[in-house]
Amino acid sequence: MTSEEVAQDAMQIILHAGEARKHCTDALKDIEKSDFAGAKEKMKLANAEIVIAHRVQTNCIQKETEGAKGEYSVLFAHAQDTLMTIYSEINIAKRLIDIFESVNHRLTQLEMINK
Repeated sequence: MTSEEVAQDAMQIILHAGEARKHCTDALKDIEKSDFAGAKEKMKLANAEIVIAHRVQTNCIQKETEGAKGEYSVLFAHAQDTLMTIYSEINIAKRLIDIFESVNHRLTQLEMINK
């Protein structure tokens, strides 16, 4: 793989991971408003983007295991760091949706009992 190909792949990973982060951030904003349906929809978008980024990374790794020589790239290392960081953010956001949805449900039940 040429250094230009590595750079192009790295930029694709960063682009799609960045889009995933944007959707994840939007989902967190929906959680703040107790819009759990909206948050879940945005998380589907985030997941779709992170899958694309992960596929690009996987293709690069497969090329290397098949014998394609590539030079070390700080940009590609950054892309991988970005991918894994945002993947973690997505996992946390998914859990936060479940947690806040549960808390919201419990509060609603308490409010109904206290009426």
